[in-house]
Amino acid sequence: KTLMVNYAKIPHPGRGANFVHPEFGPVWSTGHLGDAVVSLISTASDDPKFAKYKANNWKVVQELKMPGAGNL
Repeated sequence: KTLMVNYAKIPHPGRGANFVHPEFGPVWSTGHLGDAVVSLISTASDDPKFAKYKANNWKVVQELKMPGAGNL
């Protein structure tokens, strides 16, 4: 299955971090090429404790503005 996530710019093809956000549950974070933004994308989990976050799966749940000109 392939899924398209809408971004403001092109996400960085390599780096990223996975963590559990206190408001959005499991997320993947990635910077954007040529833009000073880090996007947090909600990710799917089979763990029942994360079931309440299912409505946000594979959506950008937060964008963090960063200092600088982008992520290369």
